[in-house]
Amino acid sequence: MNFEMICDAAKRIDGHARKTPILSSPFLDEIAGRRVFVKAECLQHTGSFKFRGAWSAVSALSPEQIKAGVIAFSSGNHAQGVALAAREHGAPAVIIMPSNAPAIKIANTRALGAEVVLYDRATEDRDALGAQLAAERGLNLIKPFDEPLVIAGQGTCGLEIAEELGTLTADVMVCCGGGGLTSGIALALAEKAPGLRVRPAEPEGFDDVKRSLQSGKIERNAALDGSLCDAIATPQPGDITFPILKKHCGPGVAVSEDECLRAMGVAFERLKIVVEPGGAAALAAALYHPDEFTGDAVVAVATGGNVDPSIFKRALDTLV
Repeated sequence: MNFEMICDAAKRIDGHARKTPILSSPFLDEIAGRRVFVKAECLQHTGSFKFRGAWSAVSALSPEQIKAGVIAFSSGNHAQGVALAAREHGAPAVIIMPSNAPAIKIANTRALGAEVVLYDRATEDRDALGAQLAAERGLNLIKPFDEPLVIAGQGTCGLEIAEELGTLTADVMVCCGGGGLTSGIALALAEKAPGLRVRPAEPEGFDDVKRSLQSGKIERNAALDGSLCDAIATPQPGDITFPILKKHCGPGVAVSEDECLRAMGVAFERLKIVVEPGGAAALAAALYHPDEFTGDAVVAVATGGNVDPSIFKRALDTLV
């Protein structure tokens, strides 16, 4: 996994993925006590950054592999990204999703033409199920984060941050699950904007990357389910992503679910964007953990906006 792969992915993605805006508001600056820049990946196709990695991986398949089809496992955002990328390439897609994933993510994945296979996150092994179905049907597995082509696609987000904010010296907070986006952005910024340091943001109780960076080895979460931030509640960092994170990232920040809901409300009120709980973790860190930062600016990647209405209402209620 290297910077050149990110550049190659950028060529394949050009004209397909959106170049998402970087937003700001003096009201956010006042809360944080410094300038806050928000990379709005919630405005990406399918509502999250995951489309970048999905397109990168699917577009690299051979015609024979495209015909055979793809399989992926995801709580929803990778699912939708792969479903759309597969549809655009004419490839059949099977997506394995937890039965308690947000209803909007399951519905959207099906609407994009994918076959959805549901599983119990607490009792079933999605990796084993994915491997079984891939073998039985001859499908090509596209992993959600521990896959070089996916990491390369996510790294294109870092190229855009570097292009617009590359002269800054600041921390870049990234909502982090298995580390695909975080490691991709970190590789891109290390090459193109070394003054920007990537740091992972995670929900309390699911801060495996934060703890792994502290200990220097991969740590695993005790719980596998139960977080409002389902998009980034992964068991542990990946074998490919962790060495990159260890080399290029600063310390992680763990945020509460209440802070994520508040950040969602503020993002809607002041930036006019819809962000899901897991996609708001980086902004929550930037706004509500000011002592974690020393510079006069912080960048937060709003990674996704696929949220059920009932949860979004809870976020809006924090504004009252």
